[in-house]
Amino acid sequence: MNDELSYAEMLEIPVETVTVSRREKKRKKQEDLSEQLLDKVNERVSADDPAYTESTEISRAPKKKKGKAHTVLVVEFAVVVLLCAAIFLTNLFLENSAINTFVRGLFRGSAETADARTYSDFALSSVLRGADAETAEITVSEAGVMSFTANCSVYPLCAGKLESLRSDEGGYTVRIRHSDSFSTVMSGLDSVYYAPGDTVYDNLPVAYSEGERPVRVLLYDGDTALTSFSVSEGTIAWT
Repeated sequence: MNDELSYAEMLEIPVETVTVSRREKKRKKQEDLSEQLLDKVNERVSADDPAYTESTEISRAPKKKKGKAHTVLVVEFAVVVLLCAAIFLTNLFLENSAINTFVRGLFRGSAETADARTYSDFALSSVLRGADAETAEITVSEAGVMSFTANCSVYPLCAGKLESLRSDEGGYTVRIRHSDSFSTVMSGLDSVYYAPGDTVYDNLPVAYSEGERPVRVLLYDGDTALTSFSVSEGTIAWT
């Protein structure tokens, strides 16, 4: 640039009128090299190269508001709590209600694991053993209620599982499930030796009575009380 100005002064040309043009050779040369490099890279990379992919726009699902999700969880938890409370209360006060029957059906398994035995398939044992069976008087009402009053151990009529246990002013009441349809209910007990879900056997006592109130035993086919049995000298048999 200084050379051009000196040359202009030597020719007595006003410096203000001189236009200096810069030649950007280096920049143009660098741009040419960059374009050549890009051309070479583009020639090597093709659409078949797994490393070469076209970018696509990714759509993201809108985020749910934390407050709304929290409210839904609270409502679901409240519903579960209410359902559990309803099952517990009906199991406590309405043992043969529709919801209890439905829940029992869920836990009894499918047809492959179902126990289809009927009450007549079971051989009945006495609820009293030894000297207690000889001294205690067992009576049976027309409605099929077996009762006795004695200070003694109480035995299941046959093996099964203790399905439910509840207590009130009249003592403990237990239901023993022998099959899907056959069960027995004992009430007026002062002590129970098993918890719900435990297996009971006809040769081991399930409860104890202090003899201050009558013990009652009912046999059920589903929800129907059975009356087709008799008691003779402590021995119970189907009629």
